[in-house]
Amino acid sequence: MTYEEDILKAREEKDDFFKYSPHAPLNETDKVSFKGLNYFSINKDFRFVVELKEYQEQRRVQIITSKGPLQDYIRFGYVEFMLPLVLKNLTVFKQPNSDYFFIPFKDKTTGRETYEAGRYIEIQTVKDDEYVLDFNTAYNPYCAYSDRWVCPLTPYENVLDVEISAWEKKYKLD
Repeated sequence: MTYEEDILKAREEKDDFFKYSPHAPLNETDKVSFKGLNYFSINKDFRFVVELKEYQEQRRVQIITSKGPLQDYIRFGYVEFMLPLVLKNLTVFKQPNSDYFFIPFKDKTTGRETYEAGRYIEIQTVKDDEYVLDFNTAYNPYCAYSDRWVCPLTPYENVLDVEISAWEKKYKLD
């Protein structure tokens, strides 16, 4: 399968999950009229192989959520990537007692084309400290679809001054 086919398959699987799964963030009424999520065009320029650079001091931080309570994370490290001739970086957070890496971010599409509170992206291990950072897999948190969910909000350090027009757009129920 090609890269584009992989992304299209992932989109189809996500749409099916949202439409049919009892674990999806949509309520049953919204599922009836759900025709799929809104996506940007696939853009290979938003896929990077990066090194996860660990902070010497990995401190525990609290991130505010969509409903106010704080959630604990470990400020684990950062990744760097090049967007048109400019080096950018994002802080990588890790859930305590877990191997789950979490990168909330905002960019110039936030609030306009994408969810107001930002999007999330996960990094995939390639080998050792090498990871794939693929914005074509950036997604909206569940609180973008229903106020039943509580989601961590994007810390200021992960606000990018560029457009990341990749993967999931703002949710609109047709």
